Amino acid sequence: MPNGKVDFFHDRKGYGFIDTAQSDDDVFFHMDDVDGPEPSEGQEVEFDLEQAPKGPRAKNIQLD
Repeated sequence: MPNGKVDFFHDRKGYGFIDTAQSDDDVFFHMDDVDGPEPSEGQEVEFDLEQAPKGPRAKNIQLD
């Protein structure tokens, strides 16, 4: 399972990006993919990585 840190999270719109060594680009995520409370910027996370039409996307996000 890849891991990384939440680089940006827009709590009102419910999406953000994760900085990870497994991808050259930041990985997009939506709050629907988070298992638990809202993440905060800088928080460590683990997730499944999938290729979406607009680039990498995190699914099944677990907060550390």
